[in-house]
Amino acid sequence: MSTHALGPTAPVRTTAALTALSLLAFTATAQTPASLDPVIVTASRSPQPLSAVLAEVSVLDRAAIERAGVASVADLLAQLPGIEFARNGGPGTATSVFIRGAETRHAAVYLDGVRIDSQSTGGAMWEQLPLDQIERIEVLRGPAAAVYGSDAVGGVVQLFTHRGKGPARPTAALTAGSRNTAQARAGVSGASGSIDYALSASQGRSDGFNARIAPTANPDRDGWRRGALHARVGLDPAPRHHLDASLLATSLRAQYDGSRASDDVSHHSLRTAALGWQAGWSESSATRVQAGESRSTQETVPTFYRTETTLRNFLIQHEQRIGTQQLTAALERREDRLDNSSTAFAPTLVGRRSQDALALGWRGEFGARSLQAHLRHDRDSEFGARSTGSLAWGWRLAPGWRATAAAATSFRAPTLYQRFSEYGVATLVPESGRNVELGIRHAVNRSEWSATLWRNTVNDLLVFGPAGPCVSILGCYQNVGRARMQGLTLAGRTTIASLTLRGSLDWHDPRNLQTGKQLARRARRLATFGADTMWADWSLGVEARAAGPRFENAANTQRLAGYALVNLVASRPLRPGLLIEGRIDNVGDKQYELARSYATAGRAVQLTMRWALP
Repeated sequence: MSTHALGPTAPVRTTAALTALSLLAFTATAQTPASLDPVIVTASRSPQPLSAVLAEVSVLDRAAIERAGVASVADLLAQLPGIEFARNGGPGTATSVFIRGAETRHAAVYLDGVRIDSQSTGGAMWEQLPLDQIERIEVLRGPAAAVYGSDAVGGVVQLFTHRGKGPARPTAALTAGSRNTAQARAGVSGASGSIDYALSASQGRSDGFNARIAPTANPDRDGWRRGALHARVGLDPAPRHHLDASLLATSLRAQYDGSRASDDVSHHSLRTAALGWQAGWSESSATRVQAGESRSTQETVPTFYRTETTLRNFLIQHEQRIGTQQLTAALERREDRLDNSSTAFAPTLVGRRSQDALALGWRGEFGARSLQAHLRHDRDSEFGARSTGSLAWGWRLAPGWRATAAAATSFRAPTLYQRFSEYGVATLVPESGRNVELGIRHAVNRSEWSATLWRNTVNDLLVFGPAGPCVSILGCYQNVGRARMQGLTLAGRTTIASLTLRGSLDWHDPRNLQTGKQLARRARRLATFGADTMWADWSLGVEARAAGPRFENAANTQRLAGYALVNLVASRPLRPGLLIEGRIDNVGDKQYELARSYATAGRAVQLTMRWALP
């Protein structure tokens, strides 16, 4: 079936069906169970129960990551409310993630507290992130620049690797699937006395599929190879004190179709290192100190291009609780360096920039009401002072019910490449955002639902436009007037006997206010649905995801049809500690596009064996 044969009405009908099923999840009527109320750190950079957070946050643990059975972080995040992605081919190719319709560079991404960003493309290179090494993911939807500084215009994604505890516990997993896909992962973790440790390694490959369906592209299969190593060790030198060090290294080799005459290959590497100290001075007072570095590199052959971003970040944060209130103060420094390749057409670009910041936060509980405020002042080495703030209010208006309201400002500085490359314009200014949102949530027993209405307006939006003020004849980066991302998100889940239902619906309007056009590659309607149950010794599940039509270009003249996908999953324990899991992705073998003239995977079958010492 061709992409256009799917037609614009098919995903609409599917979305309507998902809506009806999702409404089953909105049957909430006492307290959220502990399993649904984990402690998170992303909302305010300090621990708090999810039920107390005055923002829209999702949490994925290792069990959820493994059950998803996907090859990339972007595929996993797309199963959450308000998130979609675009990709130029398979899992190893250029990927963009849109949180609430915001640009991919508008998401601040951290791995074990280390910032990951690119001073060339702007934003994390999502295809580099090693999902096999991730133990937990927290996603904040909405601006958080008053906590995290530049880039957190649309949201924050925090990735956490495993921390050892208890006796030594080895684990292993083997996966085989369609297109000669094979993956292996092994690790061991534990704790002994005052020392904890975690080590893991993974390796994967796939022959892939022909990523580019244009007649001018190479008709070969575009596969990928990925490897990753992770090590983490901790030490408790004294009661309430913990030292932690982590290292992660990944490599990715992915084929892509740049021309018909050559086999184009992109080589990626990501290196992160972090050293931290957590000091608990009393039950109500704690300090955290962390230094981290990430190095993100991409190189292509035979058409040569190379870019490398080195980012260092340093954080000192103190938390003080006084009764039902908590105060935080943080000093932070970020240093970026860009090394961009030399070609026949452009000179080597080497640039540096830094940001120093002071951040203050306060949150308090006053009976049924909660308040939270953050203020941050950044001083950028190129753009001077930038101040951001946020204010949130919550009200437990009845048992199980809570209403919230929030407002926040944000900014994103142009990258060094956007200012000083052959496509750059030195006079570019930072983007600045203003967000307001209202929410209501109901949680009771094993059910919960939420509704969030939001509007995020970004001034001086950065786009790649026509040639003019830069030296390139192909086009230049430029600031345009304003963009507005607004929408409504409904999400819910419930458990009835042995059946668990979950679903979400999003109505988005991501728009360039200067032209009135829909922002490229973003849909106005999104829906997800999932159902899981037990039958005998089998765990059975169905997943569905649908997206409405999008446009490939800013002028809205190249239309991408909507699509709907259905996946099936089944798993069964074979013996204590040994599990077998099977998946069928894209059961209907739908053909669709996330980027114009780029193919996506059809139906795929996958079988996984997981083992862990009981």
